[in-house]
Amino acid sequence: MKAFQDYYPDNVAQCYGCGSQNQHGHQIKTHWEGEESVTRFTPEPYHTAIPGYAYGGLIASLIDCHSTGTAAAAMYRAEGREMDTLPPFRFVTGSLHVDYLKPTPIDGALELRGRVKEIRGRKVIVETTVFAQGVATARGEVVAVQMPESFGSK
Repeated sequence: MKAFQDYYPDNVAQCYGCGSQNQHGHQIKTHWEGEESVTRFTPEPYHTAIPGYAYGGLIASLIDCHSTGTAAAAMYRAEGREMDTLPPFRFVTGSLHVDYLKPTPIDGALELRGRVKEIRGRKVIVETTVFAQGVATARGEVVAVQMPESFGSK
């Protein structure tokens, strides 16, 4: 099954967090599991904040990109469209709020689970929780804003 990010056209697939065209980025892959969106990501040793724990900026960027990808997929669902249909839905972050609930261990995979709270016009609000070893370590809310078709083209 293709991930949400696999549908991004090359001109908007450069994002550090979710772009398949960015060889140095996270290249996250997000899918639906029922009504929740899910991303699994394994931090590398260079994502360390203090020994044994992931850097908070990594956690924020994962929440950010997971949520904007979820927003796009949710808009397609709301319109009853497949993700490869035109015009494409792509979203950028209007706001990002992250609550760090406890330190996130760096050893092992993280699971991000997103839930669409609201779709209103060109905005989608997504709440994403980060789990490490089954324990919630961070929760974020993203207001994702639909990009105009001309955004990302030079």
